[in-house]
Amino acid sequence: MASQHEQHGEHVSAHSSPRVLPASLDAPDVLLAWRKRALIVAVVFALLTLPFASVSGGLGHILRAYLMGYMTCFNFAGGALVLLMLQYVTGGKWGLLLRRPLEAMTRTLPLVALMFVPILVPQIGGYLYQWVRYPDAASTNQAYADHLISHEQALTANFKRPMLNPHAMIVEYCIIYAVLFTLMFLLNRWSLERDADPMRGALASYDRWRARFENLSGPGILIYVILMTMGAIVWIKSLDVTWYSSIWGLQFLVAQGYAVLALGILSVILLSRYQPMKTLLRTTEQHDLGKFLFAFVMLNIYLCFAEFLIIWSGNLPDEIPWYLNRIHGGWWTICTLDFACHWLIPFCLLLSRDLKRSKNRMIWITCFMIFARLVDMFWLIEPNFSDSAGNLHLAGNIGMLAYITVPVTLLALWVAYYITQLTKRPLVSTNDPHLEEILEPEHAH
Repeated sequence: MASQHEQHGEHVSAHSSPRVLPASLDAPDVLLAWRKRALIVAVVFALLTLPFASVSGGLGHILRAYLMGYMTCFNFAGGALVLLMLQYVTGGKWGLLLRRPLEAMTRTLPLVALMFVPILVPQIGGYLYQWVRYPDAASTNQAYADHLISHEQALTANFKRPMLNPHAMIVEYCIIYAVLFTLMFLLNRWSLERDADPMRGALASYDRWRARFENLSGPGILIYVILMTMGAIVWIKSLDVTWYSSIWGLQFLVAQGYAVLALGILSVILLSRYQPMKTLLRTTEQHDLGKFLFAFVMLNIYLCFAEFLIIWSGNLPDEIPWYLNRIHGGWWTICTLDFACHWLIPFCLLLSRDLKRSKNRMIWITCFMIFARLVDMFWLIEPNFSDSAGNLHLAGNIGMLAYITVPVTLLALWVAYYITQLTKRPLVSTNDPHLEEILEPEHAH
């Protein structure tokens, strides 16, 4: 193929001069219209949720669906924080495109923290967690005597009591968000200070800010992994108090990267229809982001399959019920859907070089991957409850449709706030050594 360069979909000569940033680096006004639509969706689906509260078991399903929506929003906000720190540690021009969207996602953490507050109320949390419903050994033993829980559930809950109790959950919640807020605040403040540096554009400025971000992000990643593992165990894993998994935290970490990259790439491509992102997003960088997304798909497949293979080969009575509850009584359909949507389809599609370089196709695949994360979260949460474990059905159980309306409500609200944060800063970080490189004309491809 002859040497050619691509700029805004047009081919230019190999001797073209570098592109110039637009006069305004602010977010396009169209974001205000997108935010309005997101808020409308949130209101509509919130109203659709109300009837489910009056049906049998509906309140329980609403709360379970609420937890699913909360965890999805947390995965976006928290995952963006760790991916932002990862970019500062590793470097690379891919981070220049995603930096402002990632920063905007991290600044939604206050909203996400507020979302969890209702679950901290024992009267509400008791619908979700056995260890909240029976907060001490006496109530747990009485529940066992009344045949409300099994012997294994009683023994396990009492053994895990130091970590799994209502007071500990509040302390853990405060610690997790205090640290995440600190990291979020510093990374976002320093980002603005770096662009306002009087020495911006000089090598000394680049090196000084690179060292500062690396010194925070390196330990920050380790701290985040520990805290996120604790959060995942308390918020999701403990729904089945008997469940053990040593790979659980790493699975959630990779799943966060999977979802955040999908949303980040979607944001960048949609914004590239307008300035200033239109000038920045080259086919080369989009292709690189697609390959990065493909890496997370493969890692996610590896971790989930490795856990299943180890449990299958061990064949221990204490471990296999978790999977049995997710493949019997109609759950095999959801399991197959999860496998196809979460792993198989993204893996096969992202093998294509042409797809990764096509904006329209990448919009569809990233949206599909976000949907796949919701399917996976449903598969993780709902089978933990006795009325659904191994028995998925809608007949007489119409409240389960809340798993559609409630997460959409929370996600639409979160997206509206994310867009609000996205409009508050320029979309381009100007004091970055990769900016000059990314403004060069497209190389031959």
